[in-house]
Amino acid sequence: MTYQAILLAICGAGVMAAGETRVAMKDVPQPVQATIGQQTKGARLRGIHRETEDGKTYYEAETTVNGKSRDVLIDSGGTVVEIEEAVALGELPEAARAAIRKMATPGQLLKVESVTKGSVMSYEATIRRNGKTSEVAVHADGSAGRVD
Repeated sequence: MTYQAILLAICGAGVMAAGETRVAMKDVPQPVQATIGQQTKGARLRGIHRETEDGKTYYEAETTVNGKSRDVLIDSGGTVVEIEEAVALGELPEAARAAIRKMATPGQLLKVESVTKGSVMSYEATIRRNGKTSEVAVHADGSAGRVD
C-alpha cells in the first residue's frame, strides 16, 4: 500500500468518525460502564462518544493519563477493541521512527500515537504540510501500518 493510499484511507476513517455522538455514562450499556471504570483508574475521563461502524456500535472513552491522551474503544459488550495513546517520537522503535520522520519531511510532526488492536501495535502520526493536516500509520518495522 502506498503512503498516498494510507493517507486516503485515514481520511476516509476520519469521515466515519464524524458520526460520533457524545453520550453520558448513564446512557451506555452496563458492560461498557464497567470497562470504562476499569480503564479509567488513575486517569481523567474527558468524555464518551458512541459511534457506529459497519453496523456495530462502539463507545470511545477519551481520557488523560499523566498529561497524555489515551482513548479506549470498547464494543457494546464491554470488550476493549483498541487503545490509542499519545507517545513521544523517541519512544518508537527505530524503524518506525525513521519511517515517520521520512513521511513528515518536509512538514511539521504534530502528534504521534501508539495504536494497540488486539496484540498488534502500530503507530500513527499527524503531520501538517503546506497548511494541510494528514495522518500516516506504520508498523514497528517501518512498513505501512494498518488503517481500519
